[in-house]
This record gives sequence, C-alpha cells and structure tokens, in this order.
Amino acid sequence: METYKFNELKKMSPERLKEIATGLAIPDAESLEGESLIYAIIDQSAEAAAAVAKPAEPKKRGRKPKATKETPAEETPAAEAPKKRGRKPKSEKPEKTDQSDKSDKSDKSDQSDKSEKSEKAPEPKKRGRKSKAQKEAEAKALKEAQEETPAPTDVAPTDEMPEAPAPVEPAAQEQPADAEAPAAAAEEPVKRDFRPRPDSSLSEFFPATRHQGKQFKPRSERERQEVAQAVAAQPVVLAEPGMPQPQNQQGNNRKNRQQKYEERRQMNQRQDFASKFDGIITARGVLEIEPQGHGFLRSGDYNYMPSPDDVLISQQQIKQWGLKTGDVVEATVRPPHEGEKYYPLTEVIAVNGRDPHFLRDRQNFEHLTPLFPDEKFRLCGSPFTTNLSTRVVDMFAPIGKGQRALIVAPPKTGKTILLKDIANAIAENHPETYIMILLIDERPEEVTDMIRTVNAEVIASTFDEPADRHVKIAGIVLEKAKRMVESGHDVVILLDSITRLARAYNTVAPGSGKILSGGVDANALQRPKRFFGAARNIENGGSLTIIATALTETSSKMDEVIFEEFKGTGNMELQLDRKLANKRVFPAVDIMASSTRRDDLLLPKETINRMWIMRRFLSDRTPIEAMEFIKDRMERTQTNDELLRTMGD
Repeated sequence: METYKFNELKKMSPERLKEIATGLAIPDAESLEGESLIYAIIDQSAEAAAAVAKPAEPKKRGRKPKATKETPAEETPAAEAPKKRGRKPKSEKPEKTDQSDKSDKSDKSDQSDKSEKSEKAPEPKKRGRKSKAQKEAEAKALKEAQEETPAPTDVAPTDEMPEAPAPVEPAAQEQPADAEAPAAAAEEPVKRDFRPRPDSSLSEFFPATRHQGKQFKPRSERERQEVAQAVAAQPVVLAEPGMPQPQNQQGNNRKNRQQKYEERRQMNQRQDFASKFDGIITARGVLEIEPQGHGFLRSGDYNYMPSPDDVLISQQQIKQWGLKTGDVVEATVRPPHEGEKYYPLTEVIAVNGRDPHFLRDRQNFEHLTPLFPDEKFRLCGSPFTTNLSTRVVDMFAPIGKGQRALIVAPPKTGKTILLKDIANAIAENHPETYIMILLIDERPEEVTDMIRTVNAEVIASTFDEPADRHVKIAGIVLEKAKRMVESGHDVVILLDSITRLARAYNTVAPGSGKILSGGVDANALQRPKRFFGAARNIENGGSLTIIATALTETSSKMDEVIFEEFKGTGNMELQLDRKLANKRVFPAVDIMASSTRRDDLLLPKETINRMWIMRRFLSDRTPIEAMEFIKDRMERTQTNDELLRTMGD
C-alpha cells in the first residue's frame, strides 16, 4: 500500500488530491480542501498500510488512554487510538475482549465488519501502471492478512493510527437516538483531530499531550532552574582539611560566567563614572622611586613615609618626564579603579616649581660647580625677628648662601632656640629661600613647638623611632634639597643634630670589621659626611645651606669621635659655652671661638676692618666678659652698624 508525504501532496493539484481521496474512500472528501484534505489522505493511507503490512500488533506498555462517549459497535467498527507525535510505535497485539461480548456477536456481524473494513481500505491509485509482479504481491499479502487477522471486537486496538474524523461535536449531533452503547461495552479511546482548523491558533495546532506537555521557558530561566535542582540534589559534604575541592558543575560554571559578566559590566560603568573626575584632583609630594621602577609621591604630613595619601607614578611616566628621587611633583590624579590601592598620576603640572619640559636637560647635583659663599643671609633688619641671638651670629659668624655651618654645643646651652631664631630670621628677610628643619632623635614636645613657632617645613623623627627611620627620612630630605638646587633654588636645611644622625647611620650600617674608638664603625660616618658635605654654593644660581648642631661634653666617647670627624669639614663654626648658659647669659656664644671662613666675601671691607678691631679688643677677655660686653653694647644700639661706628665711645 502506497503512503504519501506532505511535501509530495502539497505539490499536487486539487483535482489530483480529490482523486486520491476518492480512491482511499475518505468520507466527506468533497467538502475538504487544502491542508485538511492532505492530512486526511495521509491519515487514511497510513491506516491502510498499517492494516495490510502489520496485522499482528504487540501489546503496548503503559496506562490506557481515557475513554470518551460510548458508541455502538455498528456505528464505529474501526475506532482507533489517538495519533501520537514522533516516530510510529510498533504495532500492538489486539487486546482480549470479554467473553460476554464474544457470545453476543454473530457471524453476520463478523462478515459485516470485514466488508466495511475492506471497503474503507482500498488501495490508493498510483501514477502509471503497476507491474504484474507488484499486483500479484499485493494480492497475496491482502489474502494472507484477511486469513490471519482475528475477528474485530468492539474495543479497537489502542495504538492504531486514527482516521481523521470530523470534529467531535458535529459527530455527536448526527448520531441517532437509538444508538446507545450497552453497559458492558468497553470504553473507546479519545479521538483527537490533528488537522488544523482554518480559524485555529498556534496553540491549538500544538495541543497539549496526555501529561500536559512542557511549556516554553526562556533559556535563562531554565538554566536557573537547572542550577537550583542540581544544588538541591547535590549531597552536603563536609570537607576535611587537605581534601581536594570538587570541581564546579556545568550549572555552576554558567552561573560563574554570568556573575563575571555582571562584575565586568559594573566595573566598566564605575570606570566611566570615575573618568568624569579625571584631572580635577591635584596632588603634591616628594617622589620616591622604588627598586621595581615605579614611584610614589610621599606626603610631608607623614614625614615623607609611606601613607594612604601616596600617589602612584608608573615607570613609563618617570621616564617620560625625566623624574628623579626627591623631585617635588605637582600633578593631577584620578580616582582609583576597581582593584587599585593608590591614586594614579595622570598629568604632571610642575616639578620643583618649574615647567616639566625645562627640567629634562638639568645637570646632576654632583656635576655642579661648588663655590665659596659670596652672598650673605641678612639676619637683622626686621623688628619682628631681630634679637640678640641673630645680631651676635650676624656680626661674628655671618652665614652665606651655600654655607656649611656647624654649631658646637654642650647640652642645655640653647642650641635649639638659636636654630629657631635663625630660621625665622632667614624666612622673614629671604622669603624666596626654601627652609627645611630636620629633627633627628628629638623629643616629641620639641617637634610640636618647632612646628608651631617656625615659618618653615619641619620634618622630624623622634627618639622613640627606630634608627632606620631616621636614616630614611634624612635621605629623602637630602634628595629633595638636591633636586631643588638643580632647579636653581636656594635651600636651607637646619639639622638637629648631626651627632644623633651619625649614631643612627652607625646602627644601620653593615659591620666592616674596623671599629674606631667609642664603638664607631669605620664606614658608618661616610653617609653623614656625605649629607653634611652636600652644602655648597652653585655657580650660575642655586645653593644648599646646611646648619647642623654637634653635641660635645656629653661624657660619650662616640660623640667626641663624631665631633672630631666633622670639626674641619665646615666653613663656619659657632661655639656655645656651658658657663655662659649656667650664668643665664643668652645667647651663650663663645665669641672668640666662633668665626666664618672667607668672611671677606660676605662683608664689606669697612665692616671687616672694624670687626678686626673689635676682636683684638675682646681677645684679652674671658668668654663671659666678652659676651657681657657685647650684650651691653647691643642693648644700647639698634643695629650692628651703629654698634661698630660707636664702639670708640
């Protein structure tokens, strides 16, 4: 028996389709058109082929379909099960019927059923003539099927292909009133029509299955449900220490990918939001380059030590702008992105107060030409800063730009107050000079007092800090001063004290095996000498002045050794006397022991001649008498020039 396919029937003309439908004995074939007629042809041809080729049907597993309205056997002799989607199942064996039904049926009904079945299943017409062999084979198969097929019962096989009947409601109305089903008759399966109606929707074309088939769900929802089911089905295992962790399942991998995607999207949004503030925030600090190549701008609020306010500078930016350790950089920064700890630098505005492009060709500090100081710092002049201390220093030990001054003082002689007066006098009379006060191993209260009373930058490391912190702070301050001198600035460093700085260097320096008297390592004094020796007057602009204090008479052999090492390195020395301090004569300056090398470059010739006369007059007196005489003369006069002019009175 020939079966037809949808595509083949779709290409045929309506006349040919009606001809095939008439050949298959399809009821109401004239009223069907289009796809309805095609579906009817396909259903009828499938029924005929199943009845001819597969007479013996195996019993189907599973539950029976629900029954519908009962109809007499005469009206529905060939009731079939509903058509199933997908592959055709194997044919089933006819079910056994009740003995009561068999006894009621007669031979007449058997013959009528066979005749009706044979009438409903004629062979479809084919294009062209059939061969003689085909005709004989079909006749033989039909004869064998009629002999082997048992008598049909009221209950149709459960898995036969359905006919394609008309809708259920019209069929129910056309049934005669006297055609009532007997009580003992078996229920027939539901007849479902799979042919689409002209006014049917897509949901009607795909009817629900027997178990209310799957509903459409988006992929994301299905994935979430699969993940939830997998997590619920997964047993809870308490991992022991050292046990390998189980690998993520496929659902977890999908979840992780979605989570990473969301994180990246949020990060991009935050970066776009943060990019709006680029260039708004400005920062200023001293550059410290790490061994890895990148650098940080250290804040003076934290004494140039690592802090949360540090600004990160990449290695490429350092090379681009020609930056060095100690450069004072003013730049714009941007807010840190996700995973960043510091504020990154975006654009350099100024370096050491100069244009960044100007400093690319600067000369290294070590290659600059040092000269004797030839310009004097005026410590007197302003009535707010002029006092006896500044007048004594300005007369007997003048300080020039680039001076390497050493204040030798026993404890409790007023050296810290003297440094404070000198710093305020320089800041008042030379505002263009940059002043830094470096306090090493000092008392915390002294640091606070210095910050509040001096118009200068104070960098301190108190005595409770470790020695390596003293050394690091001193190194940063020195590098900053060198970079500013390279840029043409006048810088003054007031160090208190160089003795304690040398002690710190001696503590952190690696042992060389050569120990001097007092426990000083032979290589420990090299770095403090380098610090003190950096003071110089630079040819063609720029100077670095260092005024350091050295402790004496401390009953420490180490302090004596350190003082002797620095005794001849300075070009200006100011001695303080404990006897004067004990008598409460301040400033406790030993006038005859204090002097400046090459003071003729700092003072006019007339002033130098008068100073020589003054020194010869005071040379026969003790330090106490000399200081009392000068103090009395200064209290009578307003300036040092007036004192020198009236010293003969």
